[in-house]
Amino acid sequence: MNTSTPFRVLVCGTNFGRFYAEAARRRPGYALAGVLSRGSAASRAYAERIGVPHYTDADALPADIDAACVAVGSSISGGRGTELARALMDRGIHVLQEHPVHLTELTDNLRHARRRGVQYRLNTHYPHVAPVRDFIDAARRLAARQRPLFVDAATPVHLMHPLVDILGRAMGTLRPWRFADPAPLPADIGPQPFRSLHGVFAGAPLTLRVHHQLDPADRDNHALHWHRISLGTEGGVLTLADTHGPVLWSPRLHIGRDADRRFVLDGPGTGRLGLGTTAVVGSTGTFRTVFSDLWPEAIGSALDGLREAVADGGDPLRAGQYDLAVCRIWTDLAARLGPPEIVRPATPRPLAVSDVFPAPERIRPGRDRADRDRPGTHDPGTHGPGTHGPGTHRAGPDPAPAGAGAPPAPADTSPYTPSAEFFDLVAAEHTATASAPAIAALLADADLSTGPVVDIGAGTGLLTEAVARARPDAEILACEPAVGMRAVLTSRVFSDPDLRSRVTVTADAAPDLDLPDRISVALLCGVLGHLDADGRARLWRRLNRRLAPGGFVVVELMQFEEVSTLPETRLATATAGRHRYEWSFAATPDEARDGAMRLHSTWRVYRDDATQPERAVHDSYRWLPFGLKDVVAESGMTARTLPTRPGAPPLAVLTRAADAPDPARGPALPKARTGPDGPGTPSAPTLFVSTTDG
Repeated sequence: MNTSTPFRVLVCGTNFGRFYAEAARRRPGYALAGVLSRGSAASRAYAERIGVPHYTDADALPADIDAACVAVGSSISGGRGTELARALMDRGIHVLQEHPVHLTELTDNLRHARRRGVQYRLNTHYPHVAPVRDFIDAARRLAARQRPLFVDAATPVHLMHPLVDILGRAMGTLRPWRFADPAPLPADIGPQPFRSLHGVFAGAPLTLRVHHQLDPADRDNHALHWHRISLGTEGGVLTLADTHGPVLWSPRLHIGRDADRRFVLDGPGTGRLGLGTTAVVGSTGTFRTVFSDLWPEAIGSALDGLREAVADGGDPLRAGQYDLAVCRIWTDLAARLGPPEIVRPATPRPLAVSDVFPAPERIRPGRDRADRDRPGTHDPGTHGPGTHGPGTHRAGPDPAPAGAGAPPAPADTSPYTPSAEFFDLVAAEHTATASAPAIAALLADADLSTGPVVDIGAGTGLLTEAVARARPDAEILACEPAVGMRAVLTSRVFSDPDLRSRVTVTADAAPDLDLPDRISVALLCGVLGHLDADGRARLWRRLNRRLAPGGFVVVELMQFEEVSTLPETRLATATAGRHRYEWSFAATPDEARDGAMRLHSTWRVYRDDATQPERAVHDSYRWLPFGLKDVVAESGMTARTLPTRPGAPPLAVLTRAADAPDPARGPALPKARTGPDGPGTPSAPTLFVSTTDG
């Protein structure tokens, strides 16, 4: 798709519409042309804050708008979204409309688009969310290998329309479908939040459970859960645990029997007993990352579909036949279920994982391994290891092993060094898919002539190498105090003639590392939690004095904003040769210091299909939890978010105030210019803060 000319997008509505606006602002090839709303003070303030025009009348829109995202309720929700969509199409504007839309209205909208010579798409949103896309892709591969034997699905009633779309994409077809009416509920069993029905979907038996209660004023906040889907074949069950992940794969249990009908547990033919009972594919983040990353990215994918339709110029009514079929199925299901029960419950009290899984006692030698190594399902919000090393780096829990199941490393043991040998097994993929692309994009137009790029806490050099590849003209200073990590970093630099000519490796640690007089860019990944308030303040002062005008700092933070307890959880498995490596992570309050945590990692190394590890390597370090708001307060800068890989913790940008002086030169800096990414595109020194995991 040609993105050389920005596709100018108008967003209608500023409730859910804010996610559409963020998608248009962030996604390459798009430009947010303005916001259309009824004119509330909040809508006007939002448009002003993001620096785009605000409109209250479709007749006042400029002529250069390519498409409109209508995130205003349709008549089925008591809104005028459909009228607005048609008015925009009358002006020659292509339309992407947020669900739900009544079947009759959807049909009329597609016909209206055909008459006006524009494209119209209905966005059910959730099929584009990254974990759902992963489930859909895996389901298509699974169905191509083995016939689906059953589908189990559950949804809140207000998300039943997207569920039908998810199932259709996962199965590769909708037909044949057929449903029975739900069984009547006995009158004497009390309130029942769910209704169940059976049927056939895409030829496979379907069991559907619907949370059939609705708070009309707040649908999302009172859903007991979101989409959950299981697709079963003879080989196993693929499960979407939640709309926002993760995806699970559970192989079929099948054990051979001998002549006496006893299980055969050893010997020939028992290799499949080494299969994991359930594999967790992908990772989960926080609700904050859902709103900052997953939803805008999903809307960006839907926008891509509309733009491709515009480029193809096909018949919107013909292209919309699948959407019409989805809407018919949803209408059939809704009619069978009848109106939902109207509820207005009190505000719920969500529980943290630590409320349900208290901290395990420390593992002692001889403790049953089934308990010690039982895989957990909780993601501490870091989505894997970071890219950097001790005391000056890393946004994910230290892939350097520090098991919650083992005594923490002594205080005088340098963290990360014990486990440096394993670091790249997990960190390399994350760096390649999340932090490296984001940072490379930031560096593309950066002025690096004023000083080197300083990688503070360079770890094994994964990000150092990515920076060098992104900017062949960059001089890089890579600082890494941990001996083990620095050994890998130095080897990486020495083995590449290009890196060897441009990268200087030092053993410096923050906050008192030896800095050049001028820095064009600094990478500050995971260091802040290792420093107390005085150390952080000293580091900020030193960076501000040396950061060149137009420079910026990239920072990665762990997603611990307060002291937390996390049970030991296996987060990754990797293989090399005949060895299998398993990484587990845990967190506990630091008994020696209030307001601090101990983060523990453990690497276990197994040979072939052995059930006992050949060795286990533990690592541990202290972390002082805080969040982006604390970074903003301490640095004196303002923040905005940046996109990264869906599912990864968010990137944010901290920018100096427009009148902030250059500490090294005195005069005020020019105001930040407005560029392709909206207000705040770096022209004054900018601090990019990431809560990603490297």
